[in-house]
Amino acid sequence: MRFHKQPRWIRKRKVILRRDEYMCRHCKRYGKTTQATMVHHIYPVEDYPHLGLVNDNLISLCNRCHEMMHNRIDNTLTAIGIAWQERVAIKKDPTI
Repeated sequence: MRFHKQPRWIRKRKVILRRDEYMCRHCKRYGKTTQATMVHHIYPVEDYPHLGLVNDNLISLCNRCHEMMHNRIDNTLTAIGIAWQERVAIKKDPTI
């Protein structure tokens, strides 16, 4: 079963949206109030599966901002997505 279809992800997504008061965290940085509809993995779950359900790795975003985080052609992070990674200090290596 794909990660985003799993019940534990569906529950976690609701927790993160509630934590962020259903507001886009990227828009909020610029003084805008936009309703969040997506939960974004700052460190992609495909590359960092152990961070898939870690609260500090998840932010609520509106669809527009979520689209700005990814290059949809090759599914890499954009400069904005990388900037979010630099803002968040997460232990990326599960063996440390």
